[in-house]
Amino acid sequence: MSADGGNVLSGARVATRLPARDLDRARRFYAEMLGLEPVDERPGGLLYRCGGVEFVLFRSTGTSPGTFTQMAFEGIEDLPAVVAELRRRGVVFEEVDAPGLRTVDGIAEVEGNYPSKGARGELGAWFRDSEGNLLAVGQPVF
Repeated sequence: MSADGGNVLSGARVATRLPARDLDRARRFYAEMLGLEPVDERPGGLLYRCGGVEFVLFRSTGTSPGTFTQMAFEGIEDLPAVVAELRRRGVVFEEVDAPGLRTVDGIAEVEGNYPSKGARGELGAWFRDSEGNLLAVGQPVF
């Protein structure tokens, strides 16, 4: 807590960190498959910016289990078109068939959303990057 009793982290920005066993392979995946180039780099790390926020790919000897969404690209206006373009580039989308969540051609209708976002739900699709990190793309449904 801060001296005034507030949360010391409430003014901080949040940035995602994704592990990469092979940083060169990850750089190629993000460039060729997602059309993203790093805006900065340092030994062992690549910094990307999308929509005013940052994420980093960092060289790691560990791996993510890939059992949960680690990062999502949200606010997409035409998810089927984005999924089609990413597929054209070679991205493979996950097929999900679980209670309350089922994809059709890689896209799921997700019921509900946070009231502050103003949408009643969203369309979502999931894929893995070259390092096994589970990523998502999402479009709000109003």
